[in-house]
Amino acid sequence: MSALHPLQNDSRRGAPARMEPLAKLPVFLDLNDRRVVLAGGSEGAAWKAELLVACGARVDLYCPADELSDTFRQLLTNEAALEQPRLVHHDRPWSITSFEGAAIALGDCETDEEAKAFYCAAKAARVPVNVIDKPAFCEFQFGSIVNRSPVIIGISTDGAAPILGQAIRRRIETLLPPTLKSWAEIAQSIRGAVNERLNPGTERRTFWERFVDRVFREKPAENIGDTLVREAEAIARASETDTSTGKVTLVGAGPGDAELLTLKAVRALQSADVILFDDLVSSDVLELARREAKRMLVGKRGGRESCKQEDINATMVALAKSGKRVVRLKSGDPMIFGRAGEEIESLERENIPVEIVPGITSATAMAARLGVSLTHRDHAQSVRFVTGHSRKGELPTDLDWSKLADPSVTTIFYMGGRTAKAITDKLTGFGMSPSTPAVILSSIARDDEQRWVGMLSDMPQAMGEIGYHNPVLIGIGDAFIKAKRADSERSETDTIATFGTITG
Repeated sequence: MSALHPLQNDSRRGAPARMEPLAKLPVFLDLNDRRVVLAGGSEGAAWKAELLVACGARVDLYCPADELSDTFRQLLTNEAALEQPRLVHHDRPWSITSFEGAAIALGDCETDEEAKAFYCAAKAARVPVNVIDKPAFCEFQFGSIVNRSPVIIGISTDGAAPILGQAIRRRIETLLPPTLKSWAEIAQSIRGAVNERLNPGTERRTFWERFVDRVFREKPAENIGDTLVREAEAIARASETDTSTGKVTLVGAGPGDAELLTLKAVRALQSADVILFDDLVSSDVLELARREAKRMLVGKRGGRESCKQEDINATMVALAKSGKRVVRLKSGDPMIFGRAGEEIESLERENIPVEIVPGITSATAMAARLGVSLTHRDHAQSVRFVTGHSRKGELPTDLDWSKLADPSVTTIFYMGGRTAKAITDKLTGFGMSPSTPAVILSSIARDDEQRWVGMLSDMPQAMGEIGYHNPVLIGIGDAFIKAKRADSERSETDTIATFGTITG
């Protein structure tokens, strides 16, 4: 594969690249001064009435007076005292004519028969309908709400677990600063002035990224709106003299688990114009990227057809020179066997700004998964990261095997799956004991992770059983004694083969 291409749909991942499947489409509906039909007088219906009135809707309530809850009665009393009440009570059941001119209809029905009648009547009038607590008769649903209006966060579990939605809401509430509402109102007030001064694209995004930094760092000062408009003007002036060269950020995507990304990596993904990503980057990580960003798969994977490094370098240079913010997304850490040095050099030759955001490299992820310290003071005095193959796919010819054969040195072989037997032969040939602890992890920190723990002599056989389709990491040395001991105890309990255990 010598040419780069945008990723439209990635069948390897089982879902569209830009969006995972959605149970429902979250839509925020403007109900201000629009008519809403509400049938029923229960506590649940009263809560929906309050919500609708808060949105500025004109709510027509159809319910016999003797069926109204105490909460509803108090709500109606409060509304009646207003100069322009938003809630009007009709002391009778709903009828087929009740739906005329309604934006939406909500029903509180005790039986499925009543619910079906209400649902069909609303459908006949072409009015979107929701029957409270009866999902089979709902065209839309209400979720849990975090209210910092004009910032509103809706949470839905598709009706499967409302309690979970409420728990998520509580968690989000603790994360959002109390001043968020004020900052959102400020953004609303200055948006027009900012748009007049800044061009769409990079200029506006630069301004709003700086704005967001303030939101989560400080309280809004007096006259902050004027200050922000002046900052927009400064960005516009700087843009006039700018050569329009973009920048490239090399971002470490970690071993695959999106929760292991750094905050800086997430910010880079959310501000990118173009993302060039490796074959091993997980869809969970890509899901965090800005939706509008163009994505280009630059598959680089051992033993498979790959994009040429020269093509990747040239693409980054061309995109940056056109003014784009480019994220080069690499599995693991870009500075550990990621060929970042070649990419940095090609960018620096063209005077293109480049930034590096480190990621969790597979070796540290492996140590965490096994609960093993790579530099345990009782077992290891140093740690080495070694490539398991050369450009020709064989073991590198310039490795010092006499030093690597020291079991007090923890050695991690990257990309060593296909050379596992050669590694074993070299190490034992230079004096390492065949019983030295060894581990193999495949697809680290992913759903299909496999691990093997055993002795160096049995490593080639284990590698053959794990297979060569997914990326593997090999660890060798006394630092893995704890992992080997834990595996032996498990093997005795489960009567598993003595050469080690492969677990998924």
